[in-house]
Amino acid sequence: MREFKRNAKVLLIDDNANHLRGVKELIEIEGTFDVVATTTSANVGITMVKKYRPDVILMDINMPEKDGLQAIQEIDKLGLGVKIVALSGYDDSDLIFRAMKLGAKGYILKTMASTQLIRAIEEVLAGKIFLPSTLSARFFEYFQKSHKMETAPSCTENLLTNLTNREEEVLELLTEGENYKGVATKLFISETTVKTHVNSIFQKLQVNDRTQAVLYALKNGFGNKKRVKISA
Repeated sequence: MREFKRNAKVLLIDDNANHLRGVKELIEIEGTFDVVATTTSANVGITMVKKYRPDVILMDINMPEKDGLQAIQEIDKLGLGVKIVALSGYDDSDLIFRAMKLGAKGYILKTMASTQLIRAIEEVLAGKIFLPSTLSARFFEYFQKSHKMETAPSCTENLLTNLTNREEEVLELLTEGENYKGVATKLFISETTVKTHVNSIFQKLQVNDRTQAVLYALKNGFGNKKRVKISA
């Protein structure tokens, strides 16, 4: 017997209208869950959470007006006990880790088979964590790395060592004069995702803006392995 509740209420939040429609049809065909609402806006989605009190939310990570990670955090703080499954087109270890840390109970790629999506909903409704096997290894490797960084002595620490590989790539392009749109184009990610990485870089380097981040990089050896320059 399945442990998840019958006719569980599902809320879909995804800025890609075609993908949103396809997921809705898939869930309705399954027949086990009720899609109570759909929206392409993260802000509207948060309002819908308060109105419909869904059991589970499928949340797109890359949203235009508000980062999906921010939305997950805001929904989690509502304290309604709703389960969130993050949807993404990227298998970036940093995104997986941060989504789970902020409150998501599952993470699945949009390209994965439909059966994986239904299973993800079932698992989180049963009180479990869902990560496909292709992503779980990445998550735990990143978790171990992050834990070591958090517990390591910090008195003489070069904060650049706290950056993930993806954050290093973003910082390198920023120091070469690229704007957010240019970084997004070269790394094949959305501008929203770039902003998420940049905010993380600022926090890890303990700086407030791009210029400070570039200066910190120059002063602490980033330029020894990257071609670093500051542009206006």
